[in-house]
Amino acid sequence: MTLSVQRLCPEAQLPKRATKDSAGYDLYALPNAAVTIAPGEICKIPTGIAVAPSRKDVALCIFPRSGLSAKHGITLANSVGLVDSDYRGELIVPLINHGTQPFTVEAGMRIAQLVILPILTPELEEADSLDETERGAGGFGASGL
Repeated sequence: MTLSVQRLCPEAQLPKRATKDSAGYDLYALPNAAVTIAPGEICKIPTGIAVAPSRKDVALCIFPRSGLSAKHGITLANSVGLVDSDYRGELIVPLINHGTQPFTVEAGMRIAQLVILPILTPELEEADSLDETERGAGGFGASGL
């Protein structure tokens, strides 16, 4: 499989894996000017790139970077971004500041990770009932702490 990456402007950085065994590719910020995110605020940060996977049975997932989350409270506003395989627009990362201090995003900063995952799309069939399981309909805490 290949992932074609188009720079939408010359300054855009291609995604890179930090190590040869990294699951995700770092995504780099490319705002026109530094963006300061106040506590509780959400800002959409451009990356300057668009992508196209060579396979259609995959999804591109954008995950937060653990260091930004743990040290500064900066994470994704939508927890995980899901990019469909047929999307060809710019990758935009919605960051939210859960910290107590303003946080400034500058061009070239690593702001998220891109992970490519296989997607199953089964045929759906309506059912009058579902098979019984040990857990049943128990949700939200049913298996304990």
